Amino acid sequence: MQLNKSASLDSSLKPLLLISPFFLWGTAMVAMKGVMPHTTPFFLAGMRLLPAGILVLVAAAFMGKPQPKGWKAWLWIALFALVDGALFQGFLAEGLVRTGAGLGSVMIDSQPLAVALLCSWLFAEKIGLYGWLGLAIGVTGISLIGLPDELILSIFSNTPESSFTISQSFFQSGEFLMLLAALSMAVGTVMIRFVTRHADAVTATGWHMIIGGLPLWGISATTESQQWQNLIPSDWVALGYAAIFGSAIAYGVFFYFASSGNLTSLSSLTFLTPIFALIFGNILLNEVLSTLQWVGVTITLVSIYLINQRDALGRQNNKANLAQITTQPAFEASDNQLTPLKISVKESEPEILQ
Repeated sequence: MQLNKSASLDSSLKPLLLISPFFLWGTAMVAMKGVMPHTTPFFLAGMRLLPAGILVLVAAAFMGKPQPKGWKAWLWIALFALVDGALFQGFLAEGLVRTGAGLGSVMIDSQPLAVALLCSWLFAEKIGLYGWLGLAIGVTGISLIGLPDELILSIFSNTPESSFTISQSFFQSGEFLMLLAALSMAVGTVMIRFVTRHADAVTATGWHMIIGGLPLWGISATTESQQWQNLIPSDWVALGYAAIFGSAIAYGVFFYFASSGNLTSLSSLTFLTPIFALIFGNILLNEVLSTLQWVGVTITLVSIYLINQRDALGRQNNKANLAQITTQPAFEASDNQLTPLKISVKESEPEILQ
């Protein structure tokens, strides 16, 4: 009986655990945006990684997780740290200076499409019609939320010159840096499968955060100044939240599931991150969304449903088609009478049953 209760509890907690990294990432985005005026981007990026990596390794030691062994394990962790640690957090922090917390999170979370393409190619993960449809709808929703309204509206107008000008400003903005961060995160998400072939997922996550955070603090030390002198007590609380909850816990849970689960389904849940970021950005930072952006939020939620229910929807569709075939009458009507269909077999054909 106790075993059944435990299994039931684990089953009921799993959806919450799956969603928790994206809630934590979204709220951490808001916390980082609030601290940004008082610090520098690369120092902030390092603060998200280094302390969090230490906490993850301490937790891994208490859990009895093995340390990486062999040059292949450390090589994969180093590559993982470069892509998902240094590049992702560097682009994220620098882009966050030039964009809002909600919009920045939206641009980052365009990465499920890249993850799906990579997983389909590398791991032969089945996406299916509903999966691709959901990804396309999700990218559309992300675009409505993240791209400037002027750029979207100019597409439907006869002003190509203004569209080109707005596009140029976009590629010089924080949103473009957020897209680079999204690509880095997508590659890092796929890399965890290769990393865990040689090292434990939890310890690899901790080491990649430490190794990836060191270059960020190195850049900060040489190119930035007044990194912490202007921080107030509430800023340190926000940094602690971003490091402990938005990095250590969120990354640990995410890469634990990513090491064994379906990456396309898991990655699609990152579409939830901007929803949480937008809600708390509105509450805490007074960020306001336009009508097009709210339409994008709705479309994004629809896409999450389609992606995560693609297998069930596909099975229902197949069952409906099969039922339609099997329920077709085996007789054809002629003059209001049912006449059996005639099936002829050539005498020269061999018999199937002997």
